[in-house]
Amino acid sequence: MRIAIDAMGGDDGPGTILDGALVAARHLQIGLLLVGDRAIIERELSRHPAAGALDLRIIDTPESIDMEEPATAALRRKPRASVRVAADAVRNGEAAGMFSAGHTGASVMAAVSAFGRLPGVDRPALATIIPTRRQPAVLLDSGATVECRPQHLVQFAVMGAAYARVALGCRSPRVGLLSVGEEESKGNDLTREAHQLLKTAPIDFVGNVEGQHVYAGEADVIVCDGFTGNITLKISEGLVDAVETLLHDELSSTFGTRVLLSRQAFRRFRKRVDSSEYGGAPLVGLNGLCVIGHGRSSAKAVRNGVAMAARFVSQGLIDKLSRDIATAAHEGHIR
Repeated sequence: MRIAIDAMGGDDGPGTILDGALVAARHLQIGLLLVGDRAIIERELSRHPAAGALDLRIIDTPESIDMEEPATAALRRKPRASVRVAADAVRNGEAAGMFSAGHTGASVMAAVSAFGRLPGVDRPALATIIPTRRQPAVLLDSGATVECRPQHLVQFAVMGAAYARVALGCRSPRVGLLSVGEEESKGNDLTREAHQLLKTAPIDFVGNVEGQHVYAGEADVIVCDGFTGNITLKISEGLVDAVETLLHDELSSTFGTRVLLSRQAFRRFRKRVDSSEYGGAPLVGLNGLCVIGHGRSSAKAVRNGVAMAARFVSQGLIDKLSRDIATAAHEGHIR
């Protein structure tokens, strides 16, 4: 197996990107297709003496897309951008999947252009695993499709349930719709219409989920449009950072055996809410595997993101999503 890496993506690329990807390659015994400026990549690889024993290939691409660039214009202006070449490598069979921590919009557009959508899917979605009080859950869309129609949310629900079965081992995932109230009459036109469609969809629909219940664990899959999902995710990340800082400050100012136990609990808490434990989110709904990481991904996050891509290739995630979507389309639940 070989995973294509957008080596130039991310706030700290390519150094941090390669640091994490190489660890994943060594532990999983997979190959890497490193896409980016060859001179820079080789300079970074020189920091890793053991890299010579790994199955590595480099595709030299002089162009990359900066975070502040508009995705559409940048991809048009830079046909050899690293994220586009990485996606094309997957389409051409040079790699089984790709990982990018670069410009999210550009990553989505490059993947859609290279892979195409699965039959029955109008829009792709980013499926992000989030912590809850009970067990991890899936939030989608977390940023791929900003403007949605009700039928798109139904497609997200079907794909999210299939993804939860593969990624989280849920036999019958409970699916909720993120809204401003539990009653089906609450929300805007999008959520009210989507609620009616979801009631007859081939999923275990548990109704609306309010914001304060997102992390309660009452749903295994939470569906929303990409604008709402991305804001929810970013607020959650900021809250986790704030809580971690407050807890750290309080523990640092206290002494004693009880504090030692508290520090151990704090480490367990941090592991449960640390997004780098998963490393990224797959872009579901496409006929190819693309895992997108956070722009400020650490080496640990990159390692886990590449491992996620490799695991989903091995488990046949795309085929399973395709089968569930085809079944729902055949039964007339999505169109």
